Amino acid sequence: MGSKDYYKILNVSKTAKKDEIKKSYRRLARKYHPDVSKEKDAETRFKEVNEAYDILSDKKKRAQYDQEGSAWNNQQNYQSSYAGTSGFGRDGFSQGQNSGFGDIFESMFGGAQQSHRPRKRKPSPPSAQTTALYLDLEEVYEGVKKTIRLPSGANVDVKIPKGIEEDKKIRLRGKASNGGDLYLKIKLNKHPVFTVEGKDIYLNLLLSPWEAALGESVKVKTLSGSIKLRIPAGAYTGQKMRLRGKGLSGVVTGDQYVVINIMTPPVNNDADKMMYEKMKSHFKWSPRKD
Repeated sequence: MGSKDYYKILNVSKTAKKDEIKKSYRRLARKYHPDVSKEKDAETRFKEVNEAYDILSDKKKRAQYDQEGSAWNNQQNYQSSYAGTSGFGRDGFSQGQNSGFGDIFESMFGGAQQSHRPRKRKPSPPSAQTTALYLDLEEVYEGVKKTIRLPSGANVDVKIPKGIEEDKKIRLRGKASNGGDLYLKIKLNKHPVFTVEGKDIYLNLLLSPWEAALGESVKVKTLSGSIKLRIPAGAYTGQKMRLRGKGLSGVVTGDQYVVINIMTPPVNNDADKMMYEKMKSHFKWSPRKD
């Protein structure tokens, strides 16, 4: 079959279909491409693989090759098939319009056959930075405009939206020290009266035993001002009273929960002690079931 066995070079059988030949070629071309291969004879093997694929992928050339067998002059036939073209480039591919190799290598190496110069990478955008912004609960409830000192030393006015939740972030484009975006992560200062869970706020309300037992109207604080709250008779520690819409604003406005805690008066003298003794004798009651 002449000086070269193209079937052997592509590692396919003589009855191999076109798709099988193409698949084997792609694998070997990738293996021996001079730009990526570490094989010592990569360039020579690469050109042989291209030569074999040029013959076996062309129906007429393959038929002629199979017919002539040992009479096949591979050098003459291979070169004459490219008459009128500009020949091979550095990578071993024909530069002619009908070479057929361009599309294959475009998919494997992204057009590596056109240029061996490394592609210039676009510079990565500056990374974003995050800093904590501490606010009072009243500021979050009302919404405020704050003057923030940036890492660069400049000042910028930032609008704090009403009802923003803790750990949410406000984005300042291009305000980081490296030119990237700066994120202000909202943190709440500890409040002396309220605690916060999402959009809801909580207030502990201390009651005397008689206020809890008999019921009473007491003044309680909210973020919008104090109100009178009617405590029902028989209130107990841990009981929650809901004030609708008194939490943080948003798509869904939160509520305020008043959590009842009953406190007993201290025993400061004998009279106080006698009062407790009288209560004990009168009620004959225990909060425990056992």
